[in-house]
Amino acid sequence: MTTTAQDIPEEYLAGCADIVGRASSTGRRLTRDELESRRALGARAAEAGLPLRALIGAHLATASGSLVTGAATEAVLAASAQAVDALIEGYERAQRHTMRQEEAARREFIDDLLYGRSDLGRLAERAERFGLRLSFAHAVAVAEGESAHDEGDPVLRAVEQALIARFADRSILLTTKDGRLVCVAPGDQDEVLAFFAKQAYAATDGGRVAIGRPHSGPGGVVQSYEEALSALDLAARLDLDAPVLRSADLLVYPVLTRDRQAMAELVGSVLGPLRQARGGARPLLDTLTAYFDAGCVAAEAARRLSLSVRAFTYRLARIHQLTGADPSDPVHRYTLQTAVIGARLLDWPTRRL
Repeated sequence: MTTTAQDIPEEYLAGCADIVGRASSTGRRLTRDELESRRALGARAAEAGLPLRALIGAHLATASGSLVTGAATEAVLAASAQAVDALIEGYERAQRHTMRQEEAARREFIDDLLYGRSDLGRLAERAERFGLRLSFAHAVAVAEGESAHDEGDPVLRAVEQALIARFADRSILLTTKDGRLVCVAPGDQDEVLAFFAKQAYAATDGGRVAIGRPHSGPGGVVQSYEEALSALDLAARLDLDAPVLRSADLLVYPVLTRDRQAMAELVGSVLGPLRQARGGARPLLDTLTAYFDAGCVAAEAARRLSLSVRAFTYRLARIHQLTGADPSDPVHRYTLQTAVIGARLLDWPTRRL
């Protein structure tokens, strides 16, 4: 039911008629103490959740009673305006304070949620306040662009409005962390994260989005979040050009790098001889990368490197000569491709193994 001016309790109108009446009888301005009393009353009304419009209406109706005392209309109106201005100031000050407290609580919750720093039971209780039920599975999508984004960013607002318009009141948490956009959604609602990815890609002018796998329980969100971050890191290191990455599709890479020493030995053993080539290993490593990215089609790989097919074929032959492995041979191809992936992950040959 809508609260009207008639519904405002008398305690939130206390002193209004007397203050306006005394001030208007002499035409003076309200004193500092009188103004402060109105600010305090406005703050109390805000904390009680009373609507500002109804509160102002009630005060104006009460102040108008001063007209029957014989005070000049202009004086009554001037005193009433001062009283209402102070009332609004106190009301808005209390609202801003409450909003800052809520924003701080939300920020603290998000940090704890994404870093797993809080007691999981307590975290689950706090999550319900923000529309999340952590007993169910959740998945996290993370979007990054050229610029960093924060809570007040218009990019976040645009994506949020699009999500609300499409999915209404579903249990979705949209926020920012370390300059990236973050969306937490129920694990069985992949369409939400897919839509977020589309909107975030457009809003960030072609940024990259990664989606973690769904995980259950209070710790599931941070696990999915870390998977999404790892996917973004892999995309940067491997120069993957897909705008949307799913961690489920990239599981092979963590497996390959789990034993870093073994991977370093593979790279050094298989690709190390490329250092003997004129110009070093980099041009031939780029040749292998383009070859495998093009599905082992030499003509397409040559086009990507702006080389003639003849020049590209010569490079493949040179790789075969130096490493003893033939890129066109299916038996050798797996070893070479795994070594190339390892080189990209380990930033070889820029970094020493």
